[in-house]
Amino acid sequence: MSSTFSQLYIQIVFAVKGRQSLIQPSWEEELYKYITGIVQNKGQKMLAINGIPDHIHLLIGMKPSCCLSDLVREIKKASNNYINEKRFCPYKFEWQEGYGAFSYSHSALYYVIGYIANQKEHHRTKTFREEYVDFLKKFEVEYKEEYLFDWIE
Repeated sequence: MSSTFSQLYIQIVFAVKGRQSLIQPSWEEELYKYITGIVQNKGQKMLAINGIPDHIHLLIGMKPSCCLSDLVREIKKASNNYINEKRFCPYKFEWQEGYGAFSYSHSALYYVIGYIANQKEHHRTKTFREEYVDFLKKFEVEYKEEYLFDWIE
């Protein structure tokens, strides 16, 4: 009898609508736990999650049966509702449309997990825009400037 064997590791990056700095330290850990629960309930494995007030990074070990776009849509929809129901934010919270997804080999996991864990330190010297464009270039993803996230300059 044959089986399916895989190693699929995806880093997902998405931003707060309008790139507003709305994710506050007082509730970000609770948000990350909630998102981790969504990922686990969908049968996937959260390897790392972290961010700064205007965006987050997730590293997920995925099963080949999982549809990435459905997973991200569910994460964003459910966490958006959670933030608003909990009234963490004095404004209506929304995630921005779109996301980045970048695949890694098993041998890169240690580096990627460390990179995600150090987001706050990393962004003391690099903007989210610089970081995101660097990802697109590193992974040779073709893009058009007008279709990137809305940027606050």
